[in-house]
Amino acid sequence: MSGRVKLILASGSPRRLQLLQQAGIEPDTLCPVDADETPHKKEAPRTLAKRLAREKAELAMEKAQRLPELQGSLILAADTVVALGRRVLPKAEMLDQASNCLRLLSGRSHRVYTGITLVTPKGALRQRLVETRVRFKRLSREEIEAYLASGEWRGKAGGYAIQGLAGSFVVKLVGSYTNVVGLPLQETVALLVGEGYPVHFNWVNRA
Repeated sequence: MSGRVKLILASGSPRRLQLLQQAGIEPDTLCPVDADETPHKKEAPRTLAKRLAREKAELAMEKAQRLPELQGSLILAADTVVALGRRVLPKAEMLDQASNCLRLLSGRSHRVYTGITLVTPKGALRQRLVETRVRFKRLSREEIEAYLASGEWRGKAGGYAIQGLAGSFVVKLVGSYTNVVGLPLQETVALLVGEGYPVHFNWVNRA
């Protein structure tokens, strides 16, 4: 579609890209950014998710402003936080981190927050925060060990990927499933449509 505004996804996450593509949206550019994801002292998980999404969007905007072909683009950024109460669980990179996360989540409910920030072509920020409640069954030692051996946990907030093997751990989910995967589609699409992005253009004659 000629003349439409460009869309930059400020993420290198394959999951976020796949979710956008699921909704028929193909970003023009991927712009991964490196933000410090360390929580501030006493920072609530929901506040952390919103702050990091905003910071990622602002970092991507700084990059885009240096490239004439990307100036005036829409910029979409998101950050997902898994929390037990006010305790933020890490994006597991080490085996012991993932093991600790799974043991904490076993048999308990937790919350998943995703902050979304959309930068408009005029530089305004549009933000949303989405919350989903998830309850895990009680995990046996064998289940935890097998999941750790799969390696699926690596780089995942809370040490698990709901769209993969860990989907079998979920007893109850209240809210957006795509939020837990990493990008709540309903809210994301609503933000884009609200700024005039032609989300539904590619839906026609898709079959």
